[in-house]
Amino acid sequence: MNKADAKERFAHEMKEFFVVFLFLAPFFISFATFRMYVTGEFQNAFFRYGTALVNALILAKIVLIGEIAKLGKRSENKPLIVSTVYKSLVFSLFYLAFHVLEGTVRGLVHRQAFFGALHAATVTQAGELLSVGLVMFFAFIPFFALRETRRVIGADKFRHLFFGAGRPPHSEELGRHAVA
Repeated sequence: MNKADAKERFAHEMKEFFVVFLFLAPFFISFATFRMYVTGEFQNAFFRYGTALVNALILAKIVLIGEIAKLGKRSENKPLIVSTVYKSLVFSLFYLAFHVLEGTVRGLVHRQAFFGALHAATVTQAGELLSVGLVMFFAFIPFFALRETRRVIGADKFRHLFFGAGRPPHSEELGRHAVA
């Protein structure tokens, strides 16, 4: 790979990272707001929102790592609903694996034995893991519905349909199926 290709690939990956982050950040910020409302603890709101943004950055990176690892690829020849739900499930499990890893490392930093830290991150926190997994699964459904739609119709048509005026260029197939 030459230098120009590497720069182009890096720019593409950074753009993808930014797009994923922009989709996830409002979700994490609204969830942080919800938690503050439910608990009635509004002190340290800036810290909580900062943590929400950092979590969105981390999850965006996890999603891109999963895509590079081709997670969920085998569902791509199925109907979009199947591919969307399958990828939402697979990436939720992938996120939970990172969540458990983070909890285990946190336990190790606090001088717990490895298996004690792993137990605390999984068995002791099983309810939290289930809750986080369900929230992530349902948050991923619209995310992957959009990503899968973009994959099927192409990035240019997708971008134009969302941000352009009228029909995208070379959209004869889309024009025939449009409802008057």
